[in-house]
Amino acid sequence: MKYIMIGTACLMVIGIIAGTFIFEKEPNVKQPATPEINDPGPPPLQAVNETTAPVGYSLQQDQLQITYNQGDEWVKVPIETELLFEGEYSGNKDELIEDSYVLTKNNAAFLYGHDYSSADKSIRLLYSKNNGETWEDALVTASSPPIRFRKVGFLNESVGYIILSADRTMSQEMITVYLTKDGGKTWKEMPRPDITRLIYDGGFIDEDTGFLSFGILNPEEPDLHVTQDGGQSWSQASIEIPDQYKRIFVIAEVPFKEDDQLAIYVTQGPNGDYEGGMVKGKFISEDQGRTWSFTEEVQPDETH
Repeated sequence: MKYIMIGTACLMVIGIIAGTFIFEKEPNVKQPATPEINDPGPPPLQAVNETTAPVGYSLQQDQLQITYNQGDEWVKVPIETELLFEGEYSGNKDELIEDSYVLTKNNAAFLYGHDYSSADKSIRLLYSKNNGETWEDALVTASSPPIRFRKVGFLNESVGYIILSADRTMSQEMITVYLTKDGGKTWKEMPRPDITRLIYDGGFIDEDTGFLSFGILNPEEPDLHVTQDGGQSWSQASIEIPDQYKRIFVIAEVPFKEDDQLAIYVTQGPNGDYEGGMVKGKFISEDQGRTWSFTEEVQPDETH
């Protein structure tokens, strides 16, 4: 019996050793590794820019940013994006309001307002002339009703203009023009033009000569007003529409200098259907915008 027990024990030890050897020789079965997830972060900013110019802006990531080298580097503009759309505006907030800003290699300027339910009802201009290294915040007006139309422009490093419309009621609104001669630091409110139609566009071509174009609701003829004394007074310009184009060319754009005269395009408005609705009439003036005469039809791709 003693020898049987010893034999059995030996067999058990041998079995354990053999089992261990076989287990160690079995190939290792690797568990599938948990894939490593790398956070790519936000997508690269894309400039809102219809041209290939190096200067552009982005409103991605809920932040206004500007670039001076086609997006290689970005500069944050110190402003809340909501303030750029304050007033009467219901358009695409992925893009800044047309003409509400200036963005060149020498000047970045942005018009903005405040929440009109707050005590601050000012309109201001945030601008930088050193590629966003420092910013100036200029007061345009201390108080304004909710604005609709807004436009800022600079003629040179010193002279600039701002045109605002506000307090719209049906087809009437208040127009105010502001001028600067110190590059945007201070703004002077000019006498308000005695016009209450809804403004379509406006602008200055030099320090003295400016224009306001009206009639965005079912216009039947262009309504262009001109100042030749820097906004102190306004008078209606005379645009001679040939009979065959009456009630066709009905809204005047902002005039521009062409050689030694002024030129202007007059559009068909939102309801035009002449030659597809996109053809414009070109007019010229030899008296700084007081009177205009027709020269030719112009296709969309022929305008400046």
